[in-house]
Amino acid sequence: MSEAPRAETFVFLDLEATGLPSVNPEVAEISLFAVHRSALENPDRDEAGAPVLPRVLDKLTLCMSPERPFTAKASEITGLSSASLARCRKAGFDAAVVRTLQAFLSRQEGPLCLVAHNGFDYDFPLLCTELRRLGARLPVDTVCLDTLPALRSLDRAHSHGTRAQGCKGYSLGSLFRRYFQAEPSAAHSAEGDVHTLLLVFLHRAAELLGWADEQARSWAHIEPMYVPPDGPSLEA
Repeated sequence: MSEAPRAETFVFLDLEATGLPSVNPEVAEISLFAVHRSALENPDRDEAGAPVLPRVLDKLTLCMSPERPFTAKASEITGLSSASLARCRKAGFDAAVVRTLQAFLSRQEGPLCLVAHNGFDYDFPLLCTELRRLGARLPVDTVCLDTLPALRSLDRAHSHGTRAQGCKGYSLGSLFRRYFQAEPSAAHSAEGDVHTLLLVFLHRAAELLGWADEQARSWAHIEPMYVPPDGPSLEA
């Protein structure tokens, strides 16, 4: 059970990076949508009753040029490459990125809950690695919610562990297709995936808010994906 206070703002997060954890990836794109709890508790809906994005939300999307090369598969999936980012003169994940993230988060009412799909295995450890390399921190009361295990657990509780329930796919795309009978837009761009994640969350908002209140993990308990090389401090 979470020992943290109830989150007031949920920050939906996705990272695109140079590869899988086995290659010690670096972030190439980050997107965050910040939504106040009240907008999740009372979601806007279209004429058919399906949830739509809240009218009031803050967005931040940044591309950056990593030092490590992309794996061929990562470049194919994300549409990003070292060459394209360099050609557009993008700097790396540096102190300016950290200051931008901190300014964005400081505008939101706390406590904050970071939300990512497969976040405990990928997005949160990788973000932790990049921040630690620069000696940066998030607000001390920040918590994290991974929608992948959360939705699996919620469905197991509903189905009492029936075999049929275990056959469902829990990729972000599979969840979106199941809930909305449509294809997600701009998959494998950071902003596109956050858009999809937020709609998936809204479809199960009451359950996921309750899950976050009970099960969210403190950011302080997130370990880096790998030991980062020393980087310049924020004062550099």
